[in-house]
Amino acid sequence: MDIFILYYLIAGAFAGILAGLFGIGGGMIIVPALIYIFKAQGLPDAVLTHIGIGTSLTTIIVTSISSLRAHNSRGAVNWSLWKRMAPGLIIGSLLGAAVASVIHGNSLQAIIGVGAFLVGIKMLFIKNKALEENDFSKLPSPTGQTALGGFIGIVSSIFGIGGGTLTVPLLSSYGLKIQNAVGTSAACGLPIASAGAIGFLIFGQFLDDSVKETLPNGVLGFVHTYAFFCVSLASFFTARIGAKLAHKLSAATLKKAFAVLLLIVGVKLVLNSNIL
Repeated sequence: MDIFILYYLIAGAFAGILAGLFGIGGGMIIVPALIYIFKAQGLPDAVLTHIGIGTSLTTIIVTSISSLRAHNSRGAVNWSLWKRMAPGLIIGSLLGAAVASVIHGNSLQAIIGVGAFLVGIKMLFIKNKALEENDFSKLPSPTGQTALGGFIGIVSSIFGIGGGTLTVPLLSSYGLKIQNAVGTSAACGLPIASAGAIGFLIFGQFLDDSVKETLPNGVLGFVHTYAFFCVSLASFFTARIGAKLAHKLSAATLKKAFAVLLLIVGVKLVLNSNIL
């Protein structure tokens, strides 16, 4: 087991650096990394992707709290919008966990791969419009904001991410300047990750006993506790390194490099899912 703890620490360190560089929760990197590690560890194909997603969401609880505090200290979180979105985020994340729990592991892996590929394409070719000032007139009604949260929660929970990849461009399109879109997105990551992680813990209890017997120690539901602690610990420290590098390197070059990485990861996940 010791060698796999080392792998978890390396994955967490890498995810932390990327999170610091690009201001993301790291789920798009953590999930594929955990899938490959769990496969090497011998977890059954039927559940290894589910455990990767559940574990990723659990680690994002930790990173989102840190990110939320940083953005809130700068007044970048729109709490009135967050309060209207939060019920939808929670319900949507629970629903997303329920949906993911009934999808076959190989199919779910392919879905994650397609998602990573599309995010890579978006980062390469689509630019977000940056606003100088907030224009709240573009926001949907309070009910619409809750529904928006539900949509973000469902998609984020299925993919095991904190939602920033989806939330930031959506909030920007609804009139929030980029600083507030990023800050509010960071706050949205906490209910997404918390509800999603709880969902994967609960729905993972309904596995067949024959499958449970093949799982290593430390797996609770669809959450690998050893991986959670190692990834969270490593990413907590290396995120600071990534943040420092972000100020020294070209933002455009970094964005393109990360996009290419996502394209490669996405293609490999789909090809290795054995559904083609």
